[in-house]
Amino acid sequence: AVLCASAIDCVLGSWGPWSPCTSPCGIGSTERSRQVSVPPRNGGTPCPDLKQRRGCFGNNAVCSSAKEVAKILPDSYKRNFKDPWRRPHMLMKEEKASYCVYLRVKQASAACTLKLWSAQLVQERLVCAECQSDAMSKSDRCGGEGLEGSRTFWVAASVPGCHGSWARESSSEGCHCPPYSVLFV
Repeated sequence: AVLCASAIDCVLGSWGPWSPCTSPCGIGSTERSRQVSVPPRNGGTPCPDLKQRRGCFGNNAVCSSAKEVAKILPDSYKRNFKDPWRRPHMLMKEEKASYCVYLRVKQASAACTLKLWSAQLVQERLVCAECQSDAMSKSDRCGGEGLEGSRTFWVAASVPGCHGSWARESSSEGCHCPPYSVLFV
C-alpha cells in the first residue's frame, strides 16, 4: 500500500493592527501583517500575502496648527486702539488671558522691509508674539502660534506681500511681550 500523505493547506493568523501613518501630516502609507499558523505541506494551497499596505492621510494634532498661518500686527496697533465700550472689569479678564510665544524667524519675504515694524522680522531674530483674548480662536489659544521644533508660517496683516516662517522656542502664560513686538490677530 502506498502511503499518500494528504495535502495541508496554508493557514494564516488574523491581521495585526495597521501601523501608524508614515506621514504625520499629509499623504503617507500604513501597513499591517499576519503570521503563518500552519505552513503548506505536500502540495497544499500556498500562503497568500502576509503584508498589506494602503495609503493614509496623517492628521496629527500637530498638523492643524501647522496649517494655520499666524496673522500678526505690530503691538503699537494695540496701544493706539482705544475702545470706548471697554469696561474696566472686561479689561481685567483680558489681562489674565494673554500669553506670549517666543518664535525664531526662519524666513521673511523681501516685502517685509517696507514697514519699520516688519523689517525687524529677519532670519534668526527671536520675536515675542503676544496672544490676547480678542485674537483667540475657538479655544484659548491663538491660531498659528507655532510648534516647537517645526516650522510654521506667518503673514504680516498690514504689509502686503510680507510673510515668512518661524519655529517656536518657548511660550509663557500670563506674560506680556516687551514693547515693539508683535501681536497675533
